[in-house]
Amino acid sequence: MDIQTGDRLTLKKAHPCGSYEWDVLRIGADFRLKCAGCGHQIMIPRSQIEKRIKKVVRGGA
Repeated sequence: MDIQTGDRLTLKKAHPCGSYEWDVLRIGADFRLKCAGCGHQIMIPRSQIEKRIKKVVRGGA
């Protein structure tokens, strides 16, 4: 899957704040994502995030 820093991901399940959208801040073995709704940042393994992605928007931030 081709994901770049600055892309916006739409995930299958919502964050507790209600947002489905996340901004990609860092890529590698782990991804650093920032919630577009509340600004919360998480680190998540690549294998987990690739299963949860519904849509990728290029340069969505």
